[in-house]
Amino acid sequence: NLEDYEETVKNAKEAWKVWADIPAPKRGEIVRQIGDALRQKIKVLGSLVSLEMGKIFVEGVGEVQEYVDVCDYAVGLSRMIGGPILPSERPGHALIEQWNPVGLVGIITAFNFPVAVYGWNSAIAMICGNACLWKGAPTTSLVSVAVTKIIAKVLEDNKVPGAICSLVCGGADIGAAMARDERMDLLSFTGSTKVGKQVALMVQERFGRSLLELGGNNAIIVFEDADLNLVIPSALFAAVGTAGQRCTTARRLFLHESIHDEVVAKLAKAYAQVRIGDPWDSDTLYGPLHTKEAVKMFLDAVEQAKQQGGSVVCGGKVINRPGNYVEPTIVTGLPHNAPIVHTETFAPILYVLKFKEEEEVFAWNNEVKQGLSSSIFTKDLGRIFRWLGPKGSDCGIVNVNIPTSGAEIGGAFGGEKHTGGGRESGSDSWKLYMRRST
Repeated sequence: NLEDYEETVKNAKEAWKVWADIPAPKRGEIVRQIGDALRQKIKVLGSLVSLEMGKIFVEGVGEVQEYVDVCDYAVGLSRMIGGPILPSERPGHALIEQWNPVGLVGIITAFNFPVAVYGWNSAIAMICGNACLWKGAPTTSLVSVAVTKIIAKVLEDNKVPGAICSLVCGGADIGAAMARDERMDLLSFTGSTKVGKQVALMVQERFGRSLLELGGNNAIIVFEDADLNLVIPSALFAAVGTAGQRCTTARRLFLHESIHDEVVAKLAKAYAQVRIGDPWDSDTLYGPLHTKEAVKMFLDAVEQAKQQGGSVVCGGKVINRPGNYVEPTIVTGLPHNAPIVHTETFAPILYVLKFKEEEEVFAWNNEVKQGLSSSIFTKDLGRIFRWLGPKGSDCGIVNVNIPTSGAEIGGAFGGEKHTGGGRESGSDSWKLYMRRST
């Protein structure tokens, strides 16, 4: 409740005073130990993610591995953060850019990656000298508590307060309190565009700082010269992985008209072989949706797609078994600008669309409101560089001959437009967790 929240913020602010005085490489050493502690518990934590969120076990473990990898990345970064010493125009003067921590970083994460997204933020925020206040999704609070206990033990073993990485479990009231709270020096929010917009307005109203990781409506474009042996497994994994509940899930598949029918037939055949089952079973490739509400959204989207002229090639129904299982779904025959195609439904529905020319399909990739991830399959080098260039993809993540889903921790992760413009993890995203003094 709000009283618990108030107490937690005070403790985190006090803990920051201790953390800010510790040299950055020493902070990096403590983050390294957090990575090691997570390594020791990786299977049990991955299992818990699988149980509570519903993703398959190997993905649950993979998500904890991402946090471990970001800890490793952050250790090196803790010895490399710095600003330039610039030539001063005044005699006998020095001109320095110094970076200091912002203070307390609020981190609100989503149900679909209940470990990794917190890891990206906290590992970097910590080596920058910040304390963290985490609010995980209300539906994955066991994961939040387990991760926080692991971190707190490492901090306390190093004779620093566990409150440097504080946790609040709660609903929208706690999220709104964080957004409005002047004591949150940065608020990192991962979730839907709709909620992200409300958060952004609350934070902006107090001239606060926000880092937004919101929705995606990601496209894969397949040209006539593409290697279809790459395309089929890539499209399948990007659309069906995590039961379509990634922000980087492929939701639109643009196929050149000359290969459209062949690819649809091959993809439908591949969909029929997807092993559906208990996420804890090592043989399972595809588990349930997270909630009953998600199942309803799936059914509504399939119905709208049909009403707007789409044909369901495979899937489209709820699977008759315990749990929130739905069939992975392919829909063809819709125009590129159909309202449902421009709607991000957090479910395994892939809209397959025909195109003729490069210029039109690049424009169609860019016409949706979100700008997270995008991918083309082609062997044409000129086209690849046009795709990467100023008139190509307008997304934050631009792929060639690989799927839209997934990312590398060394590169800044995030997207443009209604995706929010935030960047997490690699490259120079550390700057978002610090303030610059000239």
